[in-house]
Amino acid sequence: MEIKSLDNEAFVKYGFLVRGFDFTELLDVLVNTTDRPESSVIYKPGDERLEELKIAAGIRDNLFGGIPVQIGYCNGNNKALNCLEYHRGSEVIVAAEDIVLLVAPLQEVKNGKLDTSKVEAFLQPAGSAVLIYETTMHYAPCNAPGSNGFRTIVALPKDTNTKKPDIDINNDEDKMLLARNKWLIAHPDAPEAKMGAFVGLTGDNIVL
Repeated sequence: MEIKSLDNEAFVKYGFLVRGFDFTELLDVLVNTTDRPESSVIYKPGDERLEELKIAAGIRDNLFGGIPVQIGYCNGNNKALNCLEYHRGSEVIVAAEDIVLLVAPLQEVKNGKLDTSKVEAFLQPAGSAVLIYETTMHYAPCNAPGSNGFRTIVALPKDTNTKKPDIDINNDEDKMLLARNKWLIAHPDAPEAKMGAFVGLTGDNIVL
C-alpha cells in the first residue's frame, strides 16, 4: 500500500497539518509519563498531566474554537486497520514518533458498509500535529515502516470515547455507536468484531 506524505494533495479532504504551535512540553510529558505496550494499543480519553499544561488552552481555544476538549493519548504497537471510526467534531493528533494514519471518507459508507479499497495511508512525522475533520474515518495509528511502536496525543471534544449512552436503535448509524460520540465499523477479522462491534468493513483488513 502506498504511504503518502501529509503534503500530498490527497490529504486535503481529510484534514490539515497544524502549524504555529510548540508541542515540545506536551510530547515530553507524554513520552516520560505514559506506557507504550509492546504488542497492543492503549487509549486514555483525557489525562490531567496533559490537560494542565499551558498548550492545552491553545488547543482548546485556537483549534477547537473554545469548546470543552479532552487531551489524552493513544500508545502502543499496531500494524492493522481492523476498524474505522468517526466523531461529531474534529480530532487533533500529535505524534511523538513517526506514525501512519489509515483514513477514508465517511461519505464512502453506504448502507453501513465501506470497502477498504477506499482507505488511504499517510505518514505523519514525529513532532508534527494534524487536525482531521469529523468526516474523516480513522482508528488507532499504525507503526511507521521500521519503527517499533508509537506514542500520540489525541485531543477531541470533551467526553468523546467515554461511556456509551443508552439509545433506541432507529437506523444503521445507531448500530455503529460504540461509545459516547464514537461511531465504529469493524472488519470481520478484527478483535473488535468478536467483542460485538458493528461489522461493516469489506475487502482486505489492511496490514502494513
